[in-house]
Amino acid sequence: MKTIYKKLLFLFLLLPFTVLAQSTLTGTVVDLATGQPIPGVNVNVQGAPGGASTDFDGKFQLSNVKNGDKILVSFIGYKTSTVAYNGQKTLNVSLEEDTNQLKEVVVQVGYGTVKKKDATGSVSQIAAKDFNKGINVTPESLISGRISGVNVTGGGAPGAKADIRIRGGSSLNASNEPLIVLDGLPLSNAVPSGSTSILSTIDPNDIESFTVLKDASAAAIYGSRAANGVIVITTKKGSKGGVKVNFSSQVGINTVANTVDVMSADQYRELVKTKGTPAQQALLGNANTNWQNEIFHTALTTNNNISVSGSLFDKLPVRLSVGNIDNPGILRNTSFERTTTSISLNPVLFDNHLKIDISGNLAFGKNQFQDEGGVIGSAIGFDPTQPVYKTGSRYGGYFEWLEPNGNLPLLPARNPVARLNQDNRRATSTRKWGNVRVDYKLHFFEDLRVVAEAGIDRFDSSGFTEVSTQSILGFQPKAFSDPGYVNLGNYSRYTDALQNKNLNAYFNYTKDLGKIKIDATAGYNYQLFQKEKYSSGETRQPNPNEDVATDPDVNLQSFFGRLNLGYDSRYLLTLNYRRDGTSRFSKDNRWGNFAGGAFAWNVAEEAFLKGNSTVSSLKLRVGYGTTGQQDISAQYDYLQRVTLGTINSQYIFGNTIYPTARPEGYNENIKWEELAESNIGIDYGFFNDRITGSINYFDKKSSDLLADIAVPDGANIRNQGFFNIGSVRTKGVEFSIASDIIKSDNLTWNVAFNTTYIDQNISELGITVPGFQGYLTGDNIAGGNGNKILINSVGYAPNSFFVYEQLYDANKRPIAGAYVDRNGDGKIDTGDRYRAGKAAPDYTFGLFSTLNYKKFDFTMNWRASVGNKIFDNVSSNLGYSDAGLRRQTDLSNVSSDYYNTGFTFEDNGTSRYLSDYFVKDASFIKLDNVTLGYTFDKTIIKGASLRFTAGVQNVFILTKYNGLDPEKFNGIDNNVYPRARTFLFGVNANF
Repeated sequence: MKTIYKKLLFLFLLLPFTVLAQSTLTGTVVDLATGQPIPGVNVNVQGAPGGASTDFDGKFQLSNVKNGDKILVSFIGYKTSTVAYNGQKTLNVSLEEDTNQLKEVVVQVGYGTVKKKDATGSVSQIAAKDFNKGINVTPESLISGRISGVNVTGGGAPGAKADIRIRGGSSLNASNEPLIVLDGLPLSNAVPSGSTSILSTIDPNDIESFTVLKDASAAAIYGSRAANGVIVITTKKGSKGGVKVNFSSQVGINTVANTVDVMSADQYRELVKTKGTPAQQALLGNANTNWQNEIFHTALTTNNNISVSGSLFDKLPVRLSVGNIDNPGILRNTSFERTTTSISLNPVLFDNHLKIDISGNLAFGKNQFQDEGGVIGSAIGFDPTQPVYKTGSRYGGYFEWLEPNGNLPLLPARNPVARLNQDNRRATSTRKWGNVRVDYKLHFFEDLRVVAEAGIDRFDSSGFTEVSTQSILGFQPKAFSDPGYVNLGNYSRYTDALQNKNLNAYFNYTKDLGKIKIDATAGYNYQLFQKEKYSSGETRQPNPNEDVATDPDVNLQSFFGRLNLGYDSRYLLTLNYRRDGTSRFSKDNRWGNFAGGAFAWNVAEEAFLKGNSTVSSLKLRVGYGTTGQQDISAQYDYLQRVTLGTINSQYIFGNTIYPTARPEGYNENIKWEELAESNIGIDYGFFNDRITGSINYFDKKSSDLLADIAVPDGANIRNQGFFNIGSVRTKGVEFSIASDIIKSDNLTWNVAFNTTYIDQNISELGITVPGFQGYLTGDNIAGGNGNKILINSVGYAPNSFFVYEQLYDANKRPIAGAYVDRNGDGKIDTGDRYRAGKAAPDYTFGLFSTLNYKKFDFTMNWRASVGNKIFDNVSSNLGYSDAGLRRQTDLSNVSSDYYNTGFTFEDNGTSRYLSDYFVKDASFIKLDNVTLGYTFDKTIIKGASLRFTAGVQNVFILTKYNGLDPEKFNGIDNNVYPRARTFLFGVNANF
């Protein structure tokens, strides 16, 4: 016993000397090849908690180090260095790039991650360093043209929503938007009034990566919402180590790149003098007004963001970001402003057994809108011989067409400048969203993890529209000639509130059994969507139609599972299953089962290729899966409902007003739209992955399509509604390649190229009758009355142009009203209309190039589209002489296309609006962006790296189309808000 006490006493006396022997180690970590310092490198003592990380200069300070300790120096993309500590005061380490580790990119695959080399489905990822450069107002523009099979079509208005299609979409009338998952929170596609899109509230500077799940085998884990593919957005997180500060500031000068080609004032005078009546000639003014120049202008955009990241108390990784963008539109009195704040906390506790990810975001939006179609349409068609202002005008001094007695005519266009300045449409929005993720690896069973996620997305907006009491569009209950004339203007306001709640809970089991790897996941998902809205109606008019609406809640619940099996890194199998339930369908049709499977053979891991530097990567993939669709506008279409009528459907008995009770149409058999997709793919890499890429062939078929179609008389209470009809088949090929063409110490050049071919046809439209042409779809075009130009027909692409085949004279000018008798029945009628192409392209291309020379960098990205058509609705509506000479009391301008056609009449039985003459080839090649940058390494500000940039966005476009812009998502060119050409300057500082 005495011996034990003596030993304990000896250890106790030795303890102070042990403490004194602990030292503080300082040093620097650099890149072995370039000698440049590496920030963010982890430096710690093997087996000891805590540690340190290098600052921006690659320097670190590590405490409590004692002789014999093993110092581990590690960083993603580099080989870990282990150094024995023998009392040295400083330690300088050079890390070597690990080419094998760089290949092991981790991608999000839904409720988990997988190494890119182990992925079995068609999955693409693009990280922040590869995003499109320039001023990216909304996140969609970061990936435009960058991923094969993903088509992004943006608009021209500030903060405008971009339409995203993955592999062409899959539905006719249900949503074709992909599911977007933001930091584990699946977003709703619904947008409140007064906001532009679900992504417009997110600062692109906060995004770390996009992962796109393109085929059904990869997306099946998301089941009912994955029929159109899935985009997983991961935002930037905190990191261990010292504080890092990043500040970026950009200024963009937005200019008008193009306008619609209409007659000048002199050309129009000549037309009126030649073809107009004396009364019309007398209406000509003396001005030379370019109305498009009057409504468009050059605008200045500013974009600023500052972020701070690091580790609080060396324990809690945290990132805080604040950003603001102010984006006035090139159309006067339109603007988009967003202020965002985001915070991310990512603690790791209990010896890496408990990981917590907390993200919180707050966004404030301010928008100013206009009646874009009305204003731009007025500018295109307004008489160019009239002035903007007229002395003595009661409408704010603006020129307006009036009757001789001063009364207001109904038909003439209104002064577009007056509309801009006398119509005030503003909205504000607040969006709060966040997610908490708890990932616990069981202490007593470390192969098993329990993961729980809870997220909420609250989107509130409010806005108003106020029309001036001096506006010609104001409410004027009595004619000007009446003694009681007054202009009350107009005023209405609205509020919207959307809420999305999400809960995930799942188990994940991983186990390595020699060469066999098992990764299994099983869980439950709950999601609830709620919406409330209020509209005041026109409060300055009698009996405003005030309305409060609470949409029925939409509830989705799911059970899901996934099994990944790998053998020796060569053979990989993934199985997915999800059982989805939705409140949109009846109990008999509520639940759908969706599954997927994929197999991959990693050929590069076979003995005959392993270590081969020529064919450095080669993986063959095959997959099949099913997904579902239930995202339609009708929440409870299966229920028999009775609703109260509006103020327009009331009865008065005596002095009492009674609202009507109105039975609504319904479809009790409405059910899931389903998609089945097969995919065959190859991932390749050559010359130690200096060249990498992939090839995919896919074939998918959507069945039981959810379509909003006309109902035969007597078959239902309503004349139109949602039904499951028909199917659509989509086939395509995707190809992508990226190469480090030059890679040296001072010069690097990387080029990435992708292309996609898509063939999409409707294979069935349910029960039809002989002679059935298809379902007309889309909005009415401008001109005539109720004309639709798009149709869904069996054997053709969705939304095909449905037109007459134009005949031409010997000079190749179209003959008004002369069309081909395609069915040979001796007459021209609707049976002679045919399908003349579609808005969706057959081929899309993307090219991205990055060139770095010493401290200079130059990037550019191109896009191209082939096989897409566009309907020139401006020319079809205004490209004839009578468009400017409709009435004897006012004049309107004419499209310059009149010189090509000589068309006179609006219709006159000619069906001129529906001629294929106006269906144009809209193929294009576009240079989206060029950016030149230069980096100063602490030469201007000590301790900071500065990068200055200059560039141009929407540089130029090559196309045969003579209209405003061939890139129009729905294929109809009519009163389009033009895309600006932006000259940008920026600075980025890292501290």
